Amino acid sequence: MKQDLPYFLLKWIGFTVLLCGVHYYIFETFLSDISLYFPIWTIYLFNAGLVLLVFLIVRFQMARGYTKTYNLFLILTISKMALAIVFLLPLFAGKSENTIIDVVNFFIPYFLFLGFEIFQLNIFFKKEETN
Repeated sequence: MKQDLPYFLLKWIGFTVLLCGVHYYIFETFLSDISLYFPIWTIYLFNAGLVLLVFLIVRFQMARGYTKTYNLFLILTISKMALAIVFLLPLFAGKSENTIIDVVNFFIPYFLFLGFEIFQLNIFFKKEETN
């Protein structure tokens, strides 16, 4: 179980850097004249931090013998959604000039990170079930 954490961290860092690089390149190439309320790096810091936190909490609880990890994952995912709404509150309050672009810039990485998280936790759960 201890050997899965370095592999996850390597994949997590690689995924974050690759996705952020592609996002930044696309934005600078096609939409460089638009100013964003949230810089791209803050969006990735927020999403990557939450993915890491969820994975570590689920992993820690499984190590302690907690058997309802799927319920825990669901609760943590709902909590992530609530935190995403709180993160985006300035956009909903009308503080952004380009609200739609800011929301799209947030939610595309959000859902890609959610897919990455589900995929990695699925791998982790399968390894734990076979042990």
